[in-house]
Amino acid sequence: MFWIFAAVGLGVAGLVVLGFLSVRVLVAARGLTREIDRSRQRLASSSDRPR
Repeated sequence: MFWIFAAVGLGVAGLVVLGFLSVRVLVAARGLTREIDRSRQRLASSSDRPR
């Protein structure tokens, strides 16, 4: 019976770790999207300027 509880506990702990890491990936992807948009705007504004 102990092994069943240990296996379930380890499974839940693994899911918690995966959930935490997936949240970190989503936050990083959102930040990368903002950075790409900012760079795109800067490039667009610099190409609009006459030389």
